[in-house]
Amino acid sequence: MFDRLEQIEARYNELGEMLAQPETQQDREAYQRVAKQHRDLEETVEMYRSWKQTSQALAEARQMLSETDAELRAMAADEISLLEPKLPAIEEALKILLLPKDPNDDKNVIVEIRAGTGGDEASLFAAEVFRMYVRFAEQHRWKVEILSSSESTVGGLKEIIALIEGDRVYSQMKYESGVHRVQRVPATETQGRVHTSAITVAVLPEAEEVDIKIEAKDLRIDTFCSSGPGGQSVNTTYSAIRITHLPTNTVVSCQDEKSQIKNREKAMRVLRSRLYEVEMERQHQALAKERKQQVGTGDRSEKIRTYNFPQNRLTDHRIGLTLHQLDLIMEGRLQPIVDALIAHGQAEQLKADAVHAA
Repeated sequence: MFDRLEQIEARYNELGEMLAQPETQQDREAYQRVAKQHRDLEETVEMYRSWKQTSQALAEARQMLSETDAELRAMAADEISLLEPKLPAIEEALKILLLPKDPNDDKNVIVEIRAGTGGDEASLFAAEVFRMYVRFAEQHRWKVEILSSSESTVGGLKEIIALIEGDRVYSQMKYESGVHRVQRVPATETQGRVHTSAITVAVLPEAEEVDIKIEAKDLRIDTFCSSGPGGQSVNTTYSAIRITHLPTNTVVSCQDEKSQIKNREKAMRVLRSRLYEVEMERQHQALAKERKQQVGTGDRSEKIRTYNFPQNRLTDHRIGLTLHQLDLIMEGRLQPIVDALIAHGQAEQLKADAVHAA
């Protein structure tokens, strides 16, 4: 581990020197690329330097135990009692920092929320979960853009697809994919009985054109009139777009914009991300066993969470986490759950690495 850390620190120093060179500073793209690599290593290097400083101070304190001066020995003993517990914690943090990074963690995401079992109640819950994610995004200063939506007759959402852009969005949102179950008394229920409904959430890393290449010959593009609330543009212009990727029979439609060009751009972003997800799944088949050991499989058919409103309780079934703060969570305070899921995933990776090493 420490040989690798030495290499990382050397690379970090090398990148720092490159950033100071005039030729790098004059090339904007090169500067951004080097700066990102430098920034990606920064946390690991700082933690390693902290380990080296703590180790050196501990070694010096232990040497002082052999001093003839009783006061110096007492000071050394106090120093050792403070420093010794720090080293294991720093070493654990370093192990986590050295885990393989998910290459998609830095990406923006496309979130797809669809009402499932439960009819109108499911559509209302879909709207509330989308609002929860918007609040969570606001806390991180991420930007949310709706790409496509379909409202229900009671003001809920049958389906909504949105792009969330910002710093390391996928790293925070990737564990949200799956079935979200809600238990509560619907507004339409006259007997006061608790009903169970469900929605599905898919979180896809946004794919760039360099990530997935789509051939024009593989696309069928249809235009049609927008449908929805009244207005001059509705049913008068063919601004809505439906794109079919023929090899995979993947269909994406978008009608939220009045401009056909804008609808096509949005639809292509969704299509690229869906095809990228398919490609990732194909590549990960060989690692299926390892992925099972982590936080679920990301399979959208898997029930991941229950929201129980009468008891103000949220339970994440993958890690056995229960919080009686559902009212706060629905306001976007998801961070404790996200942090717990990330920590669990890291712990499982460490276990898998230990098994492989043995």
